[in-house]
Amino acid sequence: MTSWLWGASLALIHMLGMVSAVMALMSSRTSQGAVAWIISLLTFPYVALPAYWFFGRPRFYGYVSARGERDSVLRRVLARYRANMMPFYVASANADIHAVEQLAMMPLTQGNQADLLIDGEATFKSLFSGIDRAESYILLQFFIVRDDELGRKLQYRLREAACRGVRVYFLYDEVGSRKLNEGYWLDMQSAGVEVSAFRSSRGFKHRFQLNFRNHRKVAVMDGKEGWVGGFNVGVEYLGEHPRHGAWRDTHLKLTGPSVMGLQEAFWEDWHWATGEVINLNWQPETKSSTNHHVIIVPSGPADRLDTASLLVQNMIHSAQERLWVTSPYFVPDQGVQDALRLAAMRGVDVRVMIPERPDHLLVFLSAFSFLPDMLQAGVKIYRYLPGFLHQKIILVDNKAASVGTVNLDNRSFRLNFEITAFIPSPEFAGEVRLMLEKDFSQCRRVSLDEIQQRPMWQKVISRAAYLTSPIQ
Repeated sequence: MTSWLWGASLALIHMLGMVSAVMALMSSRTSQGAVAWIISLLTFPYVALPAYWFFGRPRFYGYVSARGERDSVLRRVLARYRANMMPFYVASANADIHAVEQLAMMPLTQGNQADLLIDGEATFKSLFSGIDRAESYILLQFFIVRDDELGRKLQYRLREAACRGVRVYFLYDEVGSRKLNEGYWLDMQSAGVEVSAFRSSRGFKHRFQLNFRNHRKVAVMDGKEGWVGGFNVGVEYLGEHPRHGAWRDTHLKLTGPSVMGLQEAFWEDWHWATGEVINLNWQPETKSSTNHHVIIVPSGPADRLDTASLLVQNMIHSAQERLWVTSPYFVPDQGVQDALRLAAMRGVDVRVMIPERPDHLLVFLSAFSFLPDMLQAGVKIYRYLPGFLHQKIILVDNKAASVGTVNLDNRSFRLNFEITAFIPSPEFAGEVRLMLEKDFSQCRRVSLDEIQQRPMWQKVISRAAYLTSPIQ
């Protein structure tokens, strides 16, 4: 009897493996991911089956359904908000900009001011000042929050804001901030701060969504000022961690109608996390001194398209003279790899800046498997020397640049909720160029010989690491 049950159990596992393999075939968002899952599920179902159900889901279906519920609840509010935005819309004849608008499902707006915040000191000085100015509400969202000196400074300011009557909403990712003690949140909640984890695996129905993350870093004050970029909350982002040393990152402060885009992304995330519909200011304001054009591009696994990957590819294809990219995690999908190589072959100055020091070993090793093809096509690879590089910047010619949270890897392209500010402004692009020129001066250029002369065992490990990129 025992042997019969054992045999039946094995047969059931293999049957479920085959069913899951068919599901992977029909739903995986990349051919590489589909092949990896199918082979694993058919060959090693005992290990691959639970892994697939926890990490193999291609879309965040719960968020999709919540979005539908939200639209039905707040359709009139959103219609009114969109009507308020009409005076600030820019009708552009540029096909590349039109493509970004369609990906973002948000319009190109005028009357904005975009200020680069080049290091942690400048970023948190600006953010803390904004918190102190807030009069009605504060929306704050980070992937990582630490209970260290910087985290406690943020906590103090939010408590003070709540005590003076400002509504404060704080959203964090439950995985990114998993090491944070509960007392940190309780102290803020006792002062009236509303706190919630994003909870990608919320409830029994959505329990198999552990591989999704909310990687966005967004702050909005009163619907008038907004911040977005690469910084999380921790002393390492100020360069005060002995392991990482100097930390190179970039954030962006926005004022003007584009802040509504940041606010809408937060509002949607908060609705998913809590079920609440919070009352916000949807009347955009403009800055008269500048006129940066901006599109806010939210992206994530609830999207019908691979928004982040397509945004990057669109920017690469639009480059005619210069395409400079910085990313701490550089394992782009095949479409982005091909676009980078083709741009270099067209004669575009394609430069990719990545860290010299890794903080994610698999991602670091994965890059070595495709860098030779990049270098042979004329793509220039640079490694940043002073410390850890964490900024996510793309510069296109002298006409456009983006600042946001998207890394050039599969996780950012398909598994994370991300957000990017795309700014087709020559003035802003010029500022980004000056910033990156200084960064490149502190890099070393990677040679083809350096990659090819590595020992065989390193090449094998790099290739194996690359095969795991669909779930990294």
